[in-house]
Amino acid sequence: MSMEGPGIFIFVLFIAIIIAAAIYSARAARKRREELFELATRLGLDFRMEHNRALADQFGFLNKLAQGSNRYAFNVISGHYHGHQVMAFDYHYETHSSDSKGRQQTHHHYFSFFLLLLPMVFPELLITREGFLSKIAQAFGYADIDFESAEFSRAFCVRSKDKKFAYDVCNAQMMDYLLANRDLSIEIESHALALAFASRLAAPQIEFNLQRLLEVRSRLPEYLFTPL
Repeated sequence: MSMEGPGIFIFVLFIAIIIAAAIYSARAARKRREELFELATRLGLDFRMEHNRALADQFGFLNKLAQGSNRYAFNVISGHYHGHQVMAFDYHYETHSSDSKGRQQTHHHYFSFFLLLLPMVFPELLITREGFLSKIAQAFGYADIDFESAEFSRAFCVRSKDKKFAYDVCNAQMMDYLLANRDLSIEIESHALALAFASRLAAPQIEFNLQRLLEVRSRLPEYLFTPL
């Protein structure tokens, strides 16, 4: 029996699945953009969907935004939110690898990122969830900072060249808040306070995390913002 008929059917079915997936993805992306626009409008913020490479360059000193190549922000929500200049956006970068036959493969990475601009410049501080990779880093000499709260030290990896600044930021109120919000990853450097996530968030999560960004900011001691 000839396999030509079944082979053609499988090929056509495969192409149909690819087309259907592309249509579904495009519709989902359009719906999410509409939801983000509605969110920004309701919050009195600006929304720009186009690729923004200037933003990637401007804040390229932040570790999460300095990865890979072909970096750009998009779906950018920005403006004054409860007295602070904030931004929330999707972010893209590429990495490359070779398969077993030496062929180059491009990998696209996407995630959501939140920024709050600070009125003063600060040293780099990273607060991330304690995990396998952070423990490996510690084994190679990249020690994190320990705190009086053993629970906090077990849950989070804190790194900074300025230990006093790390202790100022990770005060009792901040530690309690982070222990109640263990999914948060925080970076402070220069004039930026940032929250990073592993994937693109839905519109309701954008507003929720803008609020959490402000909650983190509210727990920074005000004496940090008093010029010496």
